[in-house]
Amino acid sequence: MAATTLVLGIGNVLLGDEGVGAAVVRRLREGAAPADETLWCLDGGTLSFTLAEPIGAAARLIVVDAAAMDTAPGTVRVFEDAAMDRQLRRRSASVHEVSLADLLDMARLTDSLPARRALIGIEPAHIDWDDALSPPVAAAVPVAIAEVRALIARWQKRGQSPF
Repeated sequence: MAATTLVLGIGNVLLGDEGVGAAVVRRLREGAAPADETLWCLDGGTLSFTLAEPIGAAARLIVVDAAAMDTAPGTVRVFEDAAMDRQLRRRSASVHEVSLADLLDMARLTDSLPARRALIGIEPAHIDWDDALSPPVAAAVPVAIAEVRALIARWQKRGQSPF
């Protein structure tokens, strides 16, 4: 894989706010992302162990997902490195059956955990059969995109450039 920074949106687009990760990745693909061949935006759907390969091949990983954080719907929070690991270990941190924490553990076991990693969590308002995001979560999409850009810029300043 040529990409060194993977932006992975996860979620089920048929369950309302659960699809926010996919919505962010779609917007990034439409031009909101920095234009560079080393940035790969991937819709990871509802997670699968097949994602272990792209995660392990990335030097840096940014995951965007609906996350139960006990905050107001549409709240966006960024968890980097060890803080990401702690958030993923929370019992209610993810609404997926397959765990992102398990995928990262696979990367640890194979010594391919991305050097830098972050979770951009967005508090859902509505997870039920629906193909649209709730208004507060839809309003959070540009905020999440700004956080993706900020992470990339910060990592670039620290000599961890994805470019």
